[in-house]
This record gives sequence, structure tokens and C-alpha cells, in this order.
Amino acid sequence: VIAIQQLLKTFKTFKKMTNKNTHSDDVKKLGELIQDINMAMLTTVDKDGSLRSRPMSVQEEKFDGTLWFFTQDNSPKAGEIKREHEVNVSFAKPEDNRYVSVSGKATISHDKEKMKKFWNPAYKAWFPKGLDDPNICLLKINVEKAEYWDSPGSAVIHLIGFVKALATGEEYEPGENEKITL
Repeated sequence: VIAIQQLLKTFKTFKKMTNKNTHSDDVKKLGELIQDINMAMLTTVDKDGSLRSRPMSVQEEKFDGTLWFFTQDNSPKAGEIKREHEVNVSFAKPEDNRYVSVSGKATISHDKEKMKKFWNPAYKAWFPKGLDDPNICLLKINVEKAEYWDSPGSAVIHLIGFVKALATGEEYEPGENEKITL
């Protein structure tokens, strides 16, 4: 049993070392991980250097390395992004044991065609004037790095793995964890 466990561990290490994903593979994987998560936490840097996070609704767009969010040009987050472009966006789907953290450079966009493409009538709750609001803009994030934790399976399977790790002294491996550079 110990020999099989060691062989599996060696295979996992070998697989990580030889797994040279292409840029498009990484973009595709990241897109699959976040595709059905509608809300994310956007973290920006405030004037004093402290970090500020707030929930944001992600625009439904096939992920190509860029994330889009509606916001207001005069909002604190827009001001923070104009000063410091580095941001983080965190995604979580606890019921699937899936967590993704991406970092990249954010800019403010006033591209009306993009806004029309992403517009949803429900956004009138935040933008009562709709696309005619002079303050409406898009937050564009070019993702540079990401890390994810993906652990499919039920809570019972995770509990069994956890108990097994405690009993054998082996490290608990709850699922896939990978760092990606886009």
C-alpha cells in the first residue's frame, strides 16, 4: 500500500513537471472555472495603501483573458483604479469546492458598444438612466495571473480523504491547486 501511495505521489509530481500548458489552455481552463460564477469580489488599493474589496457582478462573456464589470466613473473604486491599476478578483463556488483568485491590471473604459453588448435591464437598479447615464463606464481587467483550487466531489469524499490523511500521516490533498500566468 505504501509503495502504491509513493508511486501515485511520484506520478502527480511528474505530471505537474511535464504539464506545460499553452496560453490558450490556461485561458480556457480559467474560463471553465469561473464561467458559472456570477458574483466576484473585486479588491483595489485605497489612497493609504489599504486593500478594499466589494462584490461585483461579472459580465457574461466568454473568458478570453479579460474580465468586464459595469461601474460608475465617479465611484471610489474607479478613483482607486485610476491611481493604482493592480487589482484582484476572487471567485467562489463553495457548493462545488471551487475557488479562483485572479490578479491583473484594471482600466476604465467608456466603450459604448461594449456597454450595449453587456447591458441588462436589471442594471437600471444601479444605473437608473441606463446607458444614457453620463457616469456609467466599464471596468476592464486584463488578467495576468491566477491561482485556483478545484476539488470536485462530495463533502463525504473530502471527509474520508481528510480522515485517511490523519490516520496515515500523509498530507491531505483535497483537489487540484494550480498557479497560472497568462
